[in-house]
Amino acid sequence: MSKLPSTAATRLLREKGIPYTEHPYRYEEKGGTAVSARELSVDEHAVVKTLIMEDEAGAPMVVLMHGDREVSVKALARQAGRKTIQICRPEVANRHSGYQVGGTSPFGTRKQMPVFVERSILALPRIYINGGSRGFLVAIDPRDMEKAVAITPVDVAIEG
Repeated sequence: MSKLPSTAATRLLREKGIPYTEHPYRYEEKGGTAVSARELSVDEHAVVKTLIMEDEAGAPMVVLMHGDREVSVKALARQAGRKTIQICRPEVANRHSGYQVGGTSPFGTRKQMPVFVERSILALPRIYINGGSRGFLVAIDPRDMEKAVAITPVDVAIEG
């Protein structure tokens, strides 16, 4: 299989010496993690979605969540010490991250943002997370994330 183009995310992972494997798949508009899990024959719980959210002052943040779960924004606001948190509009998320929605990676973002990760993700042996392009995931040991970005574990998952 031919190599995918280098992205800001894969460049950062290589620079930090974080081992990863590349997993391209057929992207479907609004298909989300269900499609990538199906296409790669992996458990959707191990596919991690990267969400760009903002607080009441418009300060952006990255939130990493299991593909089969949703984020309790009330619990996230409480644990992050914010009044309110909401998902960014796609054009705002694109501007903050430097990635197109559907291809957002927590690695190599345009702006440095706090990264909140659902704590149970860190207990998985391997996760599949966006590699910086639609239809492209990278598989890594979740404990290696801290080598690439500062993460704050939170307990904010709710059934999806």
